[in-house]
Amino acid sequence: MNNKASTLLGVLAGTILLSTFSISTANATQQGQQRREARDTRQDTREDSRQEKRDCVVSNDQSNHDCRQDKRQNKQDGREEARDIKY
Repeated sequence: MNNKASTLLGVLAGTILLSTFSISTANATQQGQQRREARDTRQDTREDSRQEKRDCVVSNDQSNHDCRQDKRQNKQDGREEARDIKY
């Protein structure tokens, strides 16, 4: 009887340990996906900001200073959006 009880206790402990490990892995995977999505958002924002600045400079709609400020603001907005995704 003692052998059966210790075997059952061992199986139960192993099951609990395995389920805890699975939960932590799932959380890590979700966090990794959020980080990737935030990084992609920042990279897309940088590319879009560069293109918008080029278009602004070429069209001579604004001074270089204003084009630069627009680019900075676009990048800041992208960083904020990435933070919202990540956290």
